[in-house]
This record gives sequence, C-alpha cells and structure tokens, in this order.
Amino acid sequence: MTDPFADDLRGRVQHRLDAELDRHERTLAEIGPDVADLITPVRELLSGGKRLRAAFAYWGWRAAGQPDDDGAVGVAAAMELFQAAALLHDDVMDDSDTRRGRPAAHRVLSTAHRERGWLGDGERFGLSGAILAGNLCLQWCEDLYTGSGLPPAALMAGREVFERMRTQLMAGQYLDVVTAVRPWHDLPQQERIERARHVITYKSAKYSVEHPLLLGATAGGADPDDRAALSRYGLALGRAFQLRDDVLGVFGDPASTGKPAGDDLREGKRTVLVARALAGADDLDARRIETWLGDPDLSTADVDAFRAVLTDTGAVAAVEDEIARGAARAHEALAAAPGLEPGAAAVLAELVEITTARST
Repeated sequence: MTDPFADDLRGRVQHRLDAELDRHERTLAEIGPDVADLITPVRELLSGGKRLRAAFAYWGWRAAGQPDDDGAVGVAAAMELFQAAALLHDDVMDDSDTRRGRPAAHRVLSTAHRERGWLGDGERFGLSGAILAGNLCLQWCEDLYTGSGLPPAALMAGREVFERMRTQLMAGQYLDVVTAVRPWHDLPQQERIERARHVITYKSAKYSVEHPLLLGATAGGADPDDRAALSRYGLALGRAFQLRDDVLGVFGDPASTGKPAGDDLREGKRTVLVARALAGADDLDARRIETWLGDPDLSTADVDAFRAVLTDTGAVAAVEDEIARGAARAHEALAAAPGLEPGAAAVLAELVEITTARST
C-alpha cells in the first residue's frame, strides 16, 4: 500500500474536524449568535485542502511501527487546525483576497459588516475577526491534540515537537514580515537567495513536513537514528514543497491553486524564485523586477512580462533543479532509515512525488 490517503484517511480527518468544530460551536453558542461569524470561515477553510500535514503526522506514527489508530487520526486532524490558524493569519498579513478559491476570511467578515450596515471601519472589523478566528484555531489545535485519544505516554513523547512546531512557525511568520521590509537592493546576490531559503525553512518547510512527521514518529516511539533520518527527509522535502508552491504561485492554474496567478508577485513575496531572477538579470530586467514586485495593481500583461523575466533569467530552471535535488535528498534520507516500517516508508516515498509534483 503506497496511497497516503488509503483507508479513507481524508474522510476520517474531516469527520474528526467536523466533530471538534461542532463541540466548540456549542460552547460559543452560549455567548450568543454574533460569534457564529468566527466559526463559519473556519469551517469553510477546513472543508478543503490537500491534508498533507495530516498525512505526514499519521504516517510518521505508522513509520514507527504502530498500527492504524483513531488517536493518530486525531493528532493528524490537529495539524489541520494548526494550518488553518496559520492561513487565517497569513491572509491578514498578506492582505490576500482569496484562499482556496473563496474569499479570505477577513474579506468575508468585512463584507458582512458592510451588508449589515454596521458602524465603523469594515476592513478593520474583518481583520480583527480573522485574527481572533486564527487564535481560536490555535487553541482548538491544542485541545484536539490533548484529546486525540492516543495514550498519554505517546502524547507526552510528542509534545516537545508539537510545542517547537507552534513556536517556530510564529517566529517564521515574523521573519517573513521582517524580510519583506528590509532593503534588498544592496545585498549580495547569494545572500538574497540564502535569506529567502531561511524564511521558507521556518515559515513553511518545518511545519508543513518535518514537524508533523517527527511528531507522529516520536509519539510512536521511533528510535533516535530513524528520527534523525526522518528529520533530514522532512526538511529537504519541506523546502522543495515550498519552492514548488512558489513556482505555482506565479505559473500555476488558479483553478488548482485557489488564488489568482501572480498574487505572490503583487504581494511582493521575496521568494527564492525572485532572488534567483535578480541574480541572473541584466540592469534592465533588474529594474523591472524591482518596479513590479509588490505592485498591487500589476495587470495581466505585467504578470506575463514578469513571468518571461523569471524564465529568461534562468530562475525557473534553477528552482526546478533545486526542487529535484530536495526530492532526491528526501529519498536518500529514507534509505538511511532501515528501522522504519516498510509499508509506511513506501508511503513516505510516494509523498515525495505528490508534494513536489508540478501540478500540486
């Protein structure tokens, strides 16, 4: 079996999330109907997604030699709540309009404010509500982890990874904010690339792959050598996964990505892709990149021209090569962990291909 979502893993995760949200909605109902606005966007956000973080947590548990367990599914579902918190906050910080093909939560709330004829600044109301919804998801993530159903000893074993994941992601988000405002033009080319890599490591790679995987494996009792190999696998694959996401953010089909193509450019994200384009650009193209990057009014034609520069400078080819090398390192790390349960190791190998696919 190499299907990461066999045995209806997605459906079981969704069932656990729905039950958890139902429980919390009953608690919120004591406050009054107004607070329903907080849970509705969370439900919509959690009704979709690839469930990759859940898969890594679950298969980390199985890789340690543990059997299928509803408690492991509960821990996997907690990873989805954690991601929901990160996405809600990220959309606020990036001033994003959409998420997974729907209006972002802060846009939904600001629209509701306007349609109801309420007083004050609707945009500020929407931002405030989305931040609070994200905070609720952080708390609910903790609740679900604790109440997942895994034995207390397993939860205690995994807690250090769980806490490190939550702490490092928040700091990684702030690192992204700092990088966005720190001047780039006077930095050496390689330093731009390394700074962009550093951001994706702590903003995405660790919490997307490495930490969920290690959480499951540690809770499952994997030995130190296998955990070290899984850490190398997770970090290499997590970086490759984010690099793929950066390419799709510029060149991907909006029907698949859920966001308009070019939004990353309009938001001014300082990705490895952009850093490599600057490294390979002549003076004219470098000025174009600096003019276009972060311009919220970029037209479709401007985005097409920006894409051409990213391609012509060799940036796309360089990032594709980096993705391929990251995938290869992930496979090498798996091969260096003979203590993993063979079926779960095969699933983790399949997840390398899924997370780095050009159409992900």
